[in-house]
Amino acid sequence: MKVLFAVAMAALVSASGARAGEKITVFAAASLTNALQDIDSSFDRKTGNAIGESFGSSSTLARQIEAGAPAQIFISADTKWMSYLAQKGLVAAQKILLGNELALIAPMDSPLAPRAIDRTIDWLRLLGTDGRLALGDPDHVPAGIYAKEALQHLGAWNNLEPRLAPAEDVRGALALVERGEAPLGIVYVTDARVSARVKIVGIFPAASHAPIVYPAAIVKGADSVGVQAYFRFLSSPQARAVFARYGFAVR
Repeated sequence: MKVLFAVAMAALVSASGARAGEKITVFAAASLTNALQDIDSSFDRKTGNAIGESFGSSSTLARQIEAGAPAQIFISADTKWMSYLAQKGLVAAQKILLGNELALIAPMDSPLAPRAIDRTIDWLRLLGTDGRLALGDPDHVPAGIYAKEALQHLGAWNNLEPRLAPAEDVRGALALVERGEAPLGIVYVTDARVSARVKIVGIFPAASHAPIVYPAAIVKGADSVGVQAYFRFLSSPQARAVFARYGFAVR
């Protein structure tokens, strides 16, 4: 029995290219939480390599890596924070993994009907007297930066800036709308799709903001056999199917 087990494990490791039992630490944008947890579970079952995950704002994660946090893989929600690490010599290899869209959301019981997101929107009327617009902090959170670009493009930023409810990451913005603490929010389409407590009011025109892309990278000095295998697995048909199921545009 022990011989059969050893043979089976050897075949598994050979097929995956990973060394069984290696732990891989992944730092990834908060919007990837659900999809990546599914993918990581599949990789763990396939290879025997446990995945340690840390989800948050790409800016926060990039700074943690800069400070020496033991990440081996970094997946950002924009190119800015990946370039930030690359310029500091902290990236060994990278690729564009995914794309996404930006959505205006409201609580599920909101009376707002689906509509086009354009310059005709009366944002202050939609927010009401005291309502605020939830979004990732536009000073550093990618989802908030994209949202600011879109609102500037639509000529709404100056009126809305005093009425913002900035969150530490996109899932924080989603939570504010889920709890009814904000009547409207701007998140990625994929975030809206994993929540049963919000609905999509509209999709921002792609031309209103920079393309939403997710670069993935191996952190400098962390390119072990297992990490390289995981990096390849992110682009495998199995992983791509999971990303697509959650609404990401696979590249």
